[in-house]
Amino acid sequence: MKILVTDMLSKQGIEILEKAGLTVDVKTKMSKEELLREIKHYEGLIVRSATKVTADVIAAAGKLRVIGRAGSGLDNVDTAAATKRGIVVMNTPGGNTVTTAEHTLALILALARKIPQATASMKGAKWEKDRFMGVELYNKTLGIVGVGQIGSHLAKLAQGMMMTVIAYDPYLAEERARKMGVEMMGLHELFRRADIISVHTPLTAETQNIINAATIATMKDGVRIINCARGGIINEMDLYDALKSGKVAGAAFDVFEEEPVKPSHPLLTLDNFICTPHIGAATTEAQENVAVGIAEQIVDYLTRGIARGAINIPSVPAEMLPRLQPYITLAEKLGLLHSQLYEGGIERVTIEYKGEVAGVNVAPVTIAALKGLLTPILEETINYVNAPVVARERGIEVKEVKSSDAGDFTSLVTLQVEAEKKSSRIAGALYGRRDPRIVQLDSFRVEIVPEGHMLFILNHDRPGVIGQVGQILGEHQINIARMQCSREEKGGHALLIVGVDAPLPAEILRAITVAKNIISVKHVRL
Repeated sequence: MKILVTDMLSKQGIEILEKAGLTVDVKTKMSKEELLREIKHYEGLIVRSATKVTADVIAAAGKLRVIGRAGSGLDNVDTAAATKRGIVVMNTPGGNTVTTAEHTLALILALARKIPQATASMKGAKWEKDRFMGVELYNKTLGIVGVGQIGSHLAKLAQGMMMTVIAYDPYLAEERARKMGVEMMGLHELFRRADIISVHTPLTAETQNIINAATIATMKDGVRIINCARGGIINEMDLYDALKSGKVAGAAFDVFEEEPVKPSHPLLTLDNFICTPHIGAATTEAQENVAVGIAEQIVDYLTRGIARGAINIPSVPAEMLPRLQPYITLAEKLGLLHSQLYEGGIERVTIEYKGEVAGVNVAPVTIAALKGLLTPILEETINYVNAPVVARERGIEVKEVKSSDAGDFTSLVTLQVEAEKKSSRIAGALYGRRDPRIVQLDSFRVEIVPEGHMLFILNHDRPGVIGQVGQILGEHQINIARMQCSREEKGGHALLIVGVDAPLPAEILRAITVAKNIISVKHVRL
């Protein structure tokens, strides 16, 4: 079998592939046309961030079986298109943790002591001691937004520098934070208290532009802002204005909304802005780690059929997959839905299996539920292999319960989550033994097709609610694909679920939220 490597890969990874009897062709800096022409000859493809594995590339891949990303991010791979073609997509999420956290700390230090500016001055034959007055990190407060693997490691490094660490992560249990010596708080409180703010979240609809003109206004005068996560989390033009005015004393980026960055980017004109060209993972050790990791995973899959680190299929024996796959899909949908409907640091997860499903090996199904639950939190770094590990690291207790009695259903899977002394339940079943349906949301009986963009609207059970929601969507040319209602009791709380054909802009969500008899609105993508 043949493997195509289209981005730079450490030689240790190449050697592992060749020792396993695989033929390896390294062809970097290929054009899209060249990739479309070449990909049909290969069973495996290994990329980093430069190669764009689009739906067109996947459609042209006649016998491709696996795509491996040497690293964590997968925004350059069309995973949905690969899944439809039965192509396994895998990554190596843990290989860059230490390196990226250390790079973040390096940028914090360089920003605090103006090291890049001083270096440029000296190379310009100047000696400007008075120009580069810095600040100490000792006793400063570091605010970390997102306490995943990288955020957690950065917290340890900062504590070693005698900094006070505060954090915002709506999915991290308080007990876990206490063990880390980190004080948890709301995002606005973190913005108000932090001397230095570092973001470590995926880029999602919820995290896009979370640092903007409005939130910067709530921060300390002279705050410093770091981004080694994803471009787009910080509004770059709003930051530019704040750096110009002095509200923000300095900022350091390793990532940008558009990469490569254009030389005319306004941020590059500012002396109090420093940056690096997306090199957070660029160390010898990290490159070897991810190269060896992805090579071993590719070998395992192509020679033994074991899918380690796969983000779109669990590691299940081939003969069992047809029976388990519908339950795996259902469980992952339950987890994805829960994460987008409910908030709070997760303390305990119970997955109940009732009916026929209780008689099969449910371990992969439980993992799928955890993957769905954690994916909106961690995005690229979560997969079917590390989901249980990440849950354990975050102090989440996981329990399985089985029963032969599924009531009105052949099989019923229920996800119960306890978060900050609140408990929530979402149950699902299979329609025709294959198609997932959500049948219960807490006290509401429903029958939801869990796919696409959906609105979950909690409202008072009064006449006119459905009409006004439909009118708002219609006025904005948003087509309704599905709609259903449920209520606890007449005149009490009701739930309106609306499936739509496109993502909803923020102004539409605001219009629905402030409408008469509306309690809350959640926009969910499944």
